[in-house]
Amino acid sequence: MQQLETNEIIQHLKANYKLDFSALEEKLATITDEEKHSETALFYALNHIDIDAPDWTFAASGFYLQQLYHEASTHRKNQKAYVNFFGLIDTLTEKGIYSKELLASYSKEDIDKLEKVIDPKKDELFNYIGLFLLSDRYLARDHDKLLFELPQERFMIIAMTLMQHEKAEERLSLVKEAYWALSNLYMTVATPTLSNAGKSFGQLSSCFIDTVDDSLDGIYLNNWDIARLSKDGGGIGVYYGKVRALGSDIKKFKGNSSGVIPWIKLINDTAVSVDQLGQRQGAVAVYLDIFHKDIMNGFLDLKTNNGDERRKAHDIFTGVSIPDLFMEQLQITDASGRSVGEWHTFCPHQVKQVMGWKDASGQPLGLEDFYDEVDHKYFTEKYQEAVDHPLLPRKTYRAMDVMARIMVAQLETGTPYMFYRDEVNRKNANKHVRGVGYTSIYSSNLCTEIAQNMSATTIVNEYTDTDGNIVIVRKPGDFVVCNLSSINLAKAVTGDVLERLIPIQVRLLDNVIDLNTISVKQAETTNKAYRAVGLGTFGWHHLLSLKQLYWESDAAAQYADELYEEIAYLTIKASHTLAKEKGTYSRFSGSEWETGDYFKRRGYTSERWLQLQKDVQQSGIRNGYLMAVAPNSSTAKIGGSTDGIDPIYAIMYAEEKKNFKFKVTVPDLTPKTYPYYLKARHEVDQHASIRQNAMRQRHIDQGISFNLYVRHDIKAKELLDLHLESYRLGLKTTYYVRSTSQTEIEECEACHS
Repeated sequence: MQQLETNEIIQHLKANYKLDFSALEEKLATITDEEKHSETALFYALNHIDIDAPDWTFAASGFYLQQLYHEASTHRKNQKAYVNFFGLIDTLTEKGIYSKELLASYSKEDIDKLEKVIDPKKDELFNYIGLFLLSDRYLARDHDKLLFELPQERFMIIAMTLMQHEKAEERLSLVKEAYWALSNLYMTVATPTLSNAGKSFGQLSSCFIDTVDDSLDGIYLNNWDIARLSKDGGGIGVYYGKVRALGSDIKKFKGNSSGVIPWIKLINDTAVSVDQLGQRQGAVAVYLDIFHKDIMNGFLDLKTNNGDERRKAHDIFTGVSIPDLFMEQLQITDASGRSVGEWHTFCPHQVKQVMGWKDASGQPLGLEDFYDEVDHKYFTEKYQEAVDHPLLPRKTYRAMDVMARIMVAQLETGTPYMFYRDEVNRKNANKHVRGVGYTSIYSSNLCTEIAQNMSATTIVNEYTDTDGNIVIVRKPGDFVVCNLSSINLAKAVTGDVLERLIPIQVRLLDNVIDLNTISVKQAETTNKAYRAVGLGTFGWHHLLSLKQLYWESDAAAQYADELYEEIAYLTIKASHTLAKEKGTYSRFSGSEWETGDYFKRRGYTSERWLQLQKDVQQSGIRNGYLMAVAPNSSTAKIGGSTDGIDPIYAIMYAEEKKNFKFKVTVPDLTPKTYPYYLKARHEVDQHASIRQNAMRQRHIDQGISFNLYVRHDIKAKELLDLHLESYRLGLKTTYYVRSTSQTEIEECEACHS
């Protein structure tokens, strides 16, 4: 459909889709203006998308492409679409849109060779909503918002950018391979990479996680870091479990601490004030331990509509870090079946003062610094010591009352997220950095799929240098960075390309680490120390329909186990191959990758797994963290598939864009796939979803953005059972609890990949 007029496009579409264009052709016969032709054709196609005729979305996409080609051609001095790729790069570099690095890294001869690889026919893979989103949010425009770049050029620019530092003799072939993966929609890159790769502004990583030190400096420096990252388009996770509670002492003056709520409100204001590249307000999730004294003193009510508005923060998201012991206390009952387990909450500052626990270096430790291993209950022992200490203040509740408050908030607001801290730390391949039994991971990110080592950044010195400048010296903590990309399951699995796709995908992700320019330097340091990436997936329900597997079936759960084991194997193997070429991540020594415990914990005993374990132990692995399944909503639409691992929203629904509505149907809707789409997200058995996700989680070294979908009138016991089953089956996190009574919840765009 390169630079075709409307009638030619119709002839092309007739050859590919069984659609009746006769009424449209009659309408167009009365119009002489070609621009009106394409507008009329587009709106006709959009109005005819239906369950019985879903392919009208591709007709709409064809007519919309015609408009994009015309628009780009006009701004590029009337050149035809996909002609003079070097001229495009040169023009947008001169305008300050593209980075100068592209022309510094690639010669005109290189770029001319790559132009021949660009395949305009790949534009025909887009459905309408995917193409619309790509054009509206990601294609390069100048400062006056005039369109210059076309879809296949965006993919090629991403490939060129992420491969620019590869060896000269291999670089073009790697660019071509990356373009193959992107242009066939076998994979997508994270939203920041999709938007910013090759450009002179913005960064490439999805989101970040910080640990707040219990000090005024720590609190305000965290807020400053959040502002800078939010400005660049990053989603933020913040762990507040080390900050002292309401009524604690400050410099031994008792009762002076205002607790965490005022500081969280400050974060809320930062999120609203410092938006993401002018497109949307900042997105921040704040996590608190369930044994923190402020958990029942305002934290669980931060987003609800009842109570004192002065203690609300409606624009942030909340998460609760939960140990095994709390979930066990929920299940203690008396003779009548009533839950009677007790739960004690403490101020972390007072715990350190009274208990006097210290690590090997003499640093004070709190309850948050321990977790339970399978064979040793480190946290449980310390918790009991705290409970038994007569001088340590605490607030005591029935555990079920705490859980009830959590569930009420979830049904109203969708949050808090659930973060099962012991399971996360048990499965952490890099726990050696702190040691077994000592918490290395306190919380997750904005979308609950990231689980990496974290620690607070602190100020160690402040002085005036010889030039009279005031210098603040900060000791960097582990400031987590998420670099994401996702496999389009429906296309990659049915196309049988996983073995070819995953190595290039891991290489692309690994290169993001070295290319990225992160404004917060401790995040950059952590990024390069662990070289963490998050390879994920989307299109699970789409794939099940193509495989003719019902969502609630045991076969679907078994298939999840088999498929994600294969993805894990190929991902680890790809990172191992990269390590042999480029070296291991700096903290590999002593990790569970090196000891082999990573493989043993997951029961990988087949011959190929044992060989891979041996290879990794001998030659290393490039990336300390490898897999994470993000929500993937907008990029799943670009890929023409279904969101993340979620069930579908509906077989058909209305999408509203720029003053008009159009219908969207599920992908590949045919009489064969229709029965497998019949149950939407609020209708499928959530226990089946949990069992599926447990199978998947076994193979994912980090986490999964996993939503629970419930009716607004769900009974408390039913929701409790969902949480208990999630915990029992080894889920690391759960994301939103989405009730039928909630208005649409704003998600973090950054984690969509």
